[in-house]
Amino acid sequence: MATRSRSTFAKRQKEMKRMEKQRMKAERRAERNLAKRAGTDADAPGETLNEFETVPTESEPQS
Repeated sequence: MATRSRSTFAKRQKEMKRMEKQRMKAERRAERNLAKRAGTDADAPGETLNEFETVPTESEPQS
């Protein structure tokens, strides 16, 4: 009998973890949509610059 309840507990834990992951993904998706509507894409790699970086112009050689 003990193995039956242990497997049920493990299954419940697995389901809870899956539901939590889905909730987190939905939150991230909603944040991304809000950011796009605001005109910024926070998750775009290489798009953001910190205060010390500059965008190279055509006259500057890239190294």
